[in-house]
Amino acid sequence: MNAKRLLDVLLSGTGLIASAPLWLVISGLIKLEDGGPIFFSQERVGEHGRAFLALKFRSMITDAEARVGAIQSGKNDPRVTRVGKVLRATAMDELPQLWNIFRGDMSFVGPRALRPGEIEVNGRGTLERLEDVPGFEERCAVRPGLTGVAQIYAPRDIIRRHKFRYDRLYIRHRSFWLDLRLIALSFWITFRGAWESRDRKF
Repeated sequence: MNAKRLLDVLLSGTGLIASAPLWLVISGLIKLEDGGPIFFSQERVGEHGRAFLALKFRSMITDAEARVGAIQSGKNDPRVTRVGKVLRATAMDELPQLWNIFRGDMSFVGPRALRPGEIEVNGRGTLERLEDVPGFEERCAVRPGLTGVAQIYAPRDIIRRHKFRYDRLYIRHRSFWLDLRLIALSFWITFRGAWESRDRKF
């Protein structure tokens, strides 16, 4: 087990135990708001293209993608619930992904785990599959992460082809100490509740 994986196991295991009371509170708030499911699972693309199910606290209305399909949430998205807005701002909706990290599906630091078949509007105003964006295969060479260079430093609403540049930068310069720095910054952003900020997050 290398240092990165050991850090992932220790942090995720500790996080799962320490956050258990918070899971109960979040679960209760989600149920109180609309009575829908507490958790939401999605298929994501992992290391070397292997698919896995990522678990999250539900932050949108039930069946949020019934009409629009696999499309990224935007600013003032009406599908996001009131509880979901708080969960997203603090990244608490992603707490269940500690289990994905503990299992080895994900790492604490790496490119964001994307969905198979996910689309977005590119710079030319047309729909584009993320699998067709240059750099997609390179970013799949490592485990996806809960946080990373793109998640922290990239502006919230830029198109993915630009975010992929941040991912590739991380892959080419990754190190144990860079991971520690990014994890520390992530805790600070969570403390500030700034994950949904359209400007600087810290």
